[in-house]
Amino acid sequence: MQAAKPDKVHSAINVTPLVDVVLVLLIIFMVVAPQMESGGPPLDLPTTDQAPRSENGGRQILVAIERTGAIWIDSDQIAADRFHQSLVDMAEGRDDWKVVIKGDSRLTFGQVKQAMLAADAAGFKDVGLIAQRRDDGVGGD
Repeated sequence: MQAAKPDKVHSAINVTPLVDVVLVLLIIFMVVAPQMESGGPPLDLPTTDQAPRSENGGRQILVAIERTGAIWIDSDQIAADRFHQSLVDMAEGRDDWKVVIKGDSRLTFGQVKQAMLAADAAGFKDVGLIAQRRDDGVGGD
């Protein structure tokens, strides 16, 4: 009885497992990405019917104000008495940057106005507000 000869070894690369892993990672990132919000605490934003405006090319500083009055610059919480000085420090070399204020809907106009005036006094001439777009079937009567 004679032993069978082994088949020739194929040296082709099998990319199927690589494609499977990449697709699983893509799905994970697609699910997780919308939940990753940059900067500040989660807030109940005021609603608006106005269309969203274009971004400033990522050259913006996010100021978030919580219902309790806590102030955040980007993802760092700042004491209220240090807010103005922090904006002044950030204004150096950022003449064309924009400050966007994201305030809780339960804040008074005066609280948001103080933040806007502090940004203007720090040297930022372009100050914006962030609001949540109202769905067509909700409110607006």
